[in-house]
Amino acid sequence: MNYEEYWDRLYQTGDELNSLFHHYWSVYSSFDSWQFWVVLILTVGPLILLFFTVDRSRLFELFFLGYSIHLLWTYIDVPLERYGYFVHKYFFIPIYPYSLNMTAAVLPVSFLLLYQYCTSRKKNFFVYSALMSAVFSFVFAPLESVTGLLELRKGMNYAYLLFIDLAVVYFSYIFTRVLKGVMERNQ
Repeated sequence: MNYEEYWDRLYQTGDELNSLFHHYWSVYSSFDSWQFWVVLILTVGPLILLFFTVDRSRLFELFFLGYSIHLLWTYIDVPLERYGYFVHKYFFIPIYPYSLNMTAAVLPVSFLLLYQYCTSRKKNFFVYSALMSAVFSFVFAPLESVTGLLELRKGMNYAYLLFIDLAVVYFSYIFTRVLKGVMERNQ
């Protein structure tokens, strides 16, 4: 196959795959399924909670941490999904990453609010976030698996989820603290 033939084949296969995902979504994951409403609640619920509980005097710092977690988790989740290690079987809309409810809402908001709690009460964020990551990895993810919302494949397991979550959260925390220190020095 030459260069143009590869791209023609990639476009055709991509179109077929997108069509298949849209059809699957309309049959199994759209408005008339309970899974759609669970995904919607997991997407919108944390954002509503955040609106009422966030410390507005620290918005930039808190949202920077949440955004970092969202971005890193999304960039990790996309290849995990693409290669079949981490499969979200129900999703909000087929054009977005399938785990959008987790990577854009549940995880970032949970750790953002935990960071707010720990830093305002002088608690150790590393310990508390390790506990929260363990709950997400060993309670929430298995619950998603039992309900059919999530499937781990090709050797992916809950311990790997814990390590990925810790890496994402700790990196985001350190990056946020460094940025906060730079901002304070420049003021």
